[in-house]
Formats: sequence, structure tokens, C-alpha cells
Amino acid sequence: MLAVPDVDSKPRPLLRERVLLYGAETLGDVELVALLLGTGTEGHPVLELAARLLDDAGGPAGVLRLGAHGLSQRRGVGAAKAARLLAAVELGRRAGECALSDAGETMSSFDSVVDWARPRLAALDYEEVWLLGVDGRNVLRTARRVAQGGAHGCAVMPRDILRPALRDGASAIILLHNHPSGDPTPSADDVVMTRALCAACEAVGIALLDHVVVARGGASSLRESDAIR
Repeated sequence: MLAVPDVDSKPRPLLRERVLLYGAETLGDVELVALLLGTGTEGHPVLELAARLLDDAGGPAGVLRLGAHGLSQRRGVGAAKAARLLAAVELGRRAGECALSDAGETMSSFDSVVDWARPRLAALDYEEVWLLGVDGRNVLRTARRVAQGGAHGCAVMPRDILRPALRDGASAIILLHNHPSGDPTPSADDVVMTRALCAACEAVGIALLDHVVVARGGASSLRESDAIR
């Protein structure tokens, strides 16, 4: 007796063909990572490798947190595939920055800054410092990561912030960074650096609107803590 063919048993298009035909948004997380990895290892297909990587990392955000060293050391990944994954993430980040700038989002309050920053920074287990450049109406024009460090902070000087701000022609700036500890309370170093930046901004005629710290436990404003006068 002949079996009736099951429509679901038909071979599915290759991942790259599905992206071209239907769009990358139709792929799941495992499939996206598998497409970037390209190949698996002997006895371990690429989809299995991608699923294991995501499971061990705790999802796409965890893959990013592994960084270049953590990814390249994983069996079946290596330096070339790690570079490909990180390049894709960075391209997506830059595209997101451009979209935000084009949208003309208004940074008119502490809450609006926090709404922008928390999804990007609060869950990271290493520190990043970001510079938002706004025009005279507090409309976001540029968003740049100006420093990246480890779990215990990163060193940044006023010149590291003012150079891109001047280059972008920002009327005013907002500084952002995260606390991987989960506590958004500004540290003594945060206060010292903010006051130094405030003085430098006054010297070149750029307004420092705020320095906001975000973390899993909330957010805080250096302006509200009187570090900016």
C-alpha cells in the first residue's frame, strides 16, 4: 500500500534561500546563528551547534557577552566564525543607531533617556559608555559608544567624549553608562569624572544635559545628585 505523501515532509529551502525569498525575520534565533556559522563539525550539524551555543549562552544576548575570546574558544566555532558572529551583531547595532538618529527621538527628560538606554545597556555584564548628541530642541542626532571595559568599569577621559561631540556638531550631550553590578548608584569615580566633563564642556561651549547610569536595578541621574551644576 502506498503512503500518502505528507506535505510537511518536503525538503525545506536552505536557510540562505529562505532569507532571500521570505526575509531574515522569518528565521528563528537558532537558524540565524546557524546561517552565520555556516558549517557544523563532524557528527554535529550546524543547527545542532547553533542550538547548543544559544542554550549555553542563555540566548542571543549571552552570545554577545561571550565576546571574541569566549566565542573563538568554543568547539566548532573558532576565530573565523566568532568574527562573523560579532561582525553581524555590530552591523545590527550600527543600523539601529542610524534608525534612531533618523527617527529624531526627543531626549527631553530623564525618563526618555532611560527608556533609550536600559534595553541596550542594563543587562550587559561589562561596562559601556555611550554619548548621545542632541540638537537645540533635544532631538537625538547621534549615538556613539565611546568606551567599553570590564565588569569593574572602564577608564574614560573628558577628551574621549568631547572629540566626537565636537566632530558631530552637537549642541548638547548626554552621557550614559551601565553598572554590571545591578546597582545604579553613581560611584565616587562617576561623580569626579562627571564634574571634570562638566568643566570641559563649559570651556568649549557644549551643554552637558545629564550623565545617566543604568543597571538591572534601575537608573540614576548625576544631575539630580548635584554632580552637574
